[in-house]
Amino acid sequence: MAIRPLVILPDAQLRQVSEPVQKIDADIKRLIEEMFETMYDAPGIGLAAIQVGVPKRVVTMDLSRGEEERAPRVFINPEIVESSEELSSYEEGCLSIPEIHEDVERPARVRVKYLDEKGAAQEIEADGLLATCLQHEIDHLNGVLFIDHISKLKRDRIVKKFVKAAKRAAS
Repeated sequence: MAIRPLVILPDAQLRQVSEPVQKIDADIKRLIEEMFETMYDAPGIGLAAIQVGVPKRVVTMDLSRGEEERAPRVFINPEIVESSEELSSYEEGCLSIPEIHEDVERPARVRVKYLDEKGAAQEIEADGLLATCLQHEIDHLNGVLFIDHISKLKRDRIVKKFVKAAKRAAS
């Protein structure tokens, strides 16, 4: 398999709404494998397909830490069907916005329906880091970035920094 290049802010692809997966075929399975390789290499705990330039509703995730055994999870066509009114705040980062971390407030609990890698319908109730990560990655599928949940002033500073970096890299 292969490690895919990450799409980095300010690339407009990150604002694209991803298309639902119609069929879990060999291409989607290869995409999932390569997303895991890319995510582990980065290293990260979650990755949406759009972050490797594929506008499909596919998310890979592994919340295991350090020496813990890997616990890879796949969410195809994930959809939040219920969110708690109670909020929680986590410091979030993003492989597409490297080295930036900000506190983001989101619903503390969510219920998500999705397909697993075999195409079976699943539903999960999540809280804590899993709930935050699911919301973060589902946002990616909808063209939303975690910096959209922080103040406009902070967001504008971050975007400006990445636009400058992209211009320097292009020249």
